[in-house]
Amino acid sequence: MITVTNLAIQFGKRVLYKDVNLKFTPGNIYGIIGANGAGKSTLLRAISGELEANKGTIELGPGERLSVLEQDHFKYDTETVINTVLMGHQPLWQNMKEREALYAKPEMTEEDGIKAAELEEKFAEMDGWNAESDAAQLLSGLGIKEAVHYSLMSELSNNEKVRVMMAKALFGNPDNLLLDEPTNDLDLDTVQWLEEYLSNVEQTVLVVSHDRHFLDAVSTQTVDIDFGKVTMFAGNYSFWYESSQLALRQAQNQKAKAEEKRKELEEFIRRFSANVAKSKQTTSRKKMLEKLNVEEIQPSTRKYPGIIFQMDREPGNQILEVEGLKAVDADGTVLFDNVSFNIEKGQKTVFLSHNPKAMTALFEIINGNREPDAGTYKWGITITTAYLPLDNTEFFKSELNLVDWLSQYGPGNEVVMKGFLGRMLFKQEEVEKKVNVLSGGEKMRCMIARMQLQNANCLILDTPTNHLDLESIQAFNNNLITFKGNILFSSHDHEFINTVADRIIELTPKGTIDKLMTYDDYIYDEAIKAQKEEMYG
Repeated sequence: MITVTNLAIQFGKRVLYKDVNLKFTPGNIYGIIGANGAGKSTLLRAISGELEANKGTIELGPGERLSVLEQDHFKYDTETVINTVLMGHQPLWQNMKEREALYAKPEMTEEDGIKAAELEEKFAEMDGWNAESDAAQLLSGLGIKEAVHYSLMSELSNNEKVRVMMAKALFGNPDNLLLDEPTNDLDLDTVQWLEEYLSNVEQTVLVVSHDRHFLDAVSTQTVDIDFGKVTMFAGNYSFWYESSQLALRQAQNQKAKAEEKRKELEEFIRRFSANVAKSKQTTSRKKMLEKLNVEEIQPSTRKYPGIIFQMDREPGNQILEVEGLKAVDADGTVLFDNVSFNIEKGQKTVFLSHNPKAMTALFEIINGNREPDAGTYKWGITITTAYLPLDNTEFFKSELNLVDWLSQYGPGNEVVMKGFLGRMLFKQEEVEKKVNVLSGGEKMRCMIARMQLQNANCLILDTPTNHLDLESIQAFNNNLITFKGNILFSSHDHEFINTVADRIIELTPKGTIDKLMTYDDYIYDEAIKAQKEEMYG
């Protein structure tokens, strides 16, 4: 349990929030949402003790342990993988080191013997004899193969380190768990594993994430940071988003009577309560929603970018034909082989692979930026493409300001370019910034504005939600659903895939798995699971 009393945090004259009074209780997972800069991660840092609040107190239950998902992936480079995970349970780790030091002595005194007996008793109480096997099980669940469990952390890739840090945070069943962007750099299979793991925890968990499906799957309650306040309410991200949009529409409809608005809100709550989907959490969340006061639902101050893709030209029937494509990584790894498919008009296709480099290689090939190691591809003569690459570094090695940078990619005067940038939420004073100083999120919004100028009838998107906040992801997602042209994309965002894609092509070293179905159907299909095991060998 975590109790926050009269918390206030400010930086200089800027007050993030004050008078925050919250109680986080065991068995609940709290999704923390808010616009960029609202103070989501700051709240977690204050609760963990990393940041000192300006006012107020934060208390854990008596004798409780707090664990945090750490972001420094180089901190444990001199440690083995298994030891890094064991360090997640500090009392146990300290016990192990003390026992090790005692037993390393050439001769033990009587006092040492008494101390050793005490340590052994505590070690057993903390289930120390099963610690390594428990740590290994966590690592395996997160996709870290047993062969590297005793390797040094420095020998792992960054993606592997992310998984080890997650295992460290989860190890030993801490009473309270703080997770800041836990799905970053995790593949879809690992995110699914984490969702299932968290759905069974009995601890108190606080999560900050830009992954809407993940928040919906695990959260029992939502903590919204808005209006300079921190407010807790029942329901997940989807409930918050839909209810805030409903409240905004009502606020804009001045003619509607108060009683009509109230009835509409009450009906919305009833409908959402009936559709709560998470089996373990259904009953408690439904009761919480039914108790929700309609006055708690209000428009958000969040702003959503205006992302609108339009086509200059209607595509013909021939979109893209791919025959026998093969791509090999620089180290000799076969990313995919014998890849053949024909994209039909209007299809929105997501590409999957156990190796994320496979999708990038495919997109680079069909955009003419990389030669295939075998095979051919052919675009239809009516097709125009707009490409959002995974790595946009080269686009921003420039001293140009935002207006001049965007002007390179489409017709229109300065006013038109400022209009596009304004729709992507760049303020008047920001459009004069040089592009080489932009943040990752700002660069992505610039790249999306660039794509909109191209008016293409086929969009190619390599992991498009990277660096975007929830509002930008939601706006992007909504427009792709209604886009009339073709979309070829990859993503780690479950909701993005499930709501946009109507076709799934998985790239493997032995060919493709190609299905016309939703992503949810794909991942739970037993026949496809068996086929994947065979294809990846």
